Amino acid sequence: MLPLPALETAAAEMCDAGGSGQSVMEMSHRSKDFRPIIEKTEGLLRELMGISGDYSVLFLQGGASLQFAMLPLNLAAGEVGTCSGGTHPGGENGGGVFGGKRIALADTGIWAKKAAGEAAKYAAVDIVCSSKDKNYTYIPAAPAPKGDEAYYHITWNNTIVGTKWPSIPDTGNVPLAADISSAILSETLDVSRFGVLYAGAQKNLGPAGTTVVIIKKSLIGAAPSWVPAMLRYDIHDREGSMYNTPPCYGIYIIGLVLQWLKDRGGPEAMGKINREKAALVYDYLEESKMFYSPVDKNSRSLMNIPFIPREQDPEKRAAVEKRFVSEAAAAGLLNLAGHRLVGGMRASIYNAMPVEGVKALVEFMEKFERSQDVSYTDAE
Repeated sequence: MLPLPALETAAAEMCDAGGSGQSVMEMSHRSKDFRPIIEKTEGLLRELMGISGDYSVLFLQGGASLQFAMLPLNLAAGEVGTCSGGTHPGGENGGGVFGGKRIALADTGIWAKKAAGEAAKYAAVDIVCSSKDKNYTYIPAAPAPKGDEAYYHITWNNTIVGTKWPSIPDTGNVPLAADISSAILSETLDVSRFGVLYAGAQKNLGPAGTTVVIIKKSLIGAAPSWVPAMLRYDIHDREGSMYNTPPCYGIYIIGLVLQWLKDRGGPEAMGKINREKAALVYDYLEESKMFYSPVDKNSRSLMNIPFIPREQDPEKRAAVEKRFVSEAAAAGLLNLAGHRLVGGMRASIYNAMPVEGVKALVEFMEKFERSQDVSYTDAE
């Protein structure tokens, strides 16, 4: 969901943005008309997140998934070496598959697992903690790094399972890198605690197609010579995110969303609202005889709230889920089916979702529960 004021401004400016006589989608990215747009967007992001001049802000493409590879390529990969049959990065010796550096990674769900899989192609990945033993329904304690890692990676908010780090791990002198796609600007976050932050825009920032990378300048420039130009932070930084044509319209929409967020009081005010929204759902689930939250209370996300029928019979449980999603859609409550990998239901209540929308969901859940047979055995 995107903020209505941002969408209305975009609609009004669709054919004439800023008196330019053209849509942002028609502008040259190097024109005098587009440059103020990207500069304003970056300025608002820096202001709202408290990003100091020690960090670069990059607007890239490929989603957070491309960062799973781009991050280790720039911070941990080894130089090209020789092997039988040709050359490959890193030679035959070294810490990882390609002779790269070591990486510490916390395994808290599917996205962390994907990040580990990509990084393992270029470096040695050390899974320092995991919550796989309980289907990723909690955030594990994060051990201190050994000290020689290229970076320490976490996924701040885990959309599929509905967990979020309750506090940021202390990684000492090892740069902390985080995928913050689904929780960026949902509450305050101390950027100075991190070496790299990255986020796909399509949760709290704007439409799909733009990726924001916030990286400490001191970490830029370590990529081996064999890394392609489009995957190098140093080139994108040097070119001001314009090495090639950036996702101009997405950057423009992000700027409108950031202005809306600023007008509402920024991340601090948004965090208060988000805690209120999440509490409405969690409080209902605590009392419900029909649904429950599978997530540990100390690890619960403010953005993504999975809930599961207490019914233990698989066929009956599936029937309840199907009926709930169908009747919810008929009532105007959309996209409540759980992720295909875990099933159940999931309410994603990102920044633009108003409190009224969450109240409508809870009212529907209460009404649905009253209309159903909930005499079955508790599944918890």
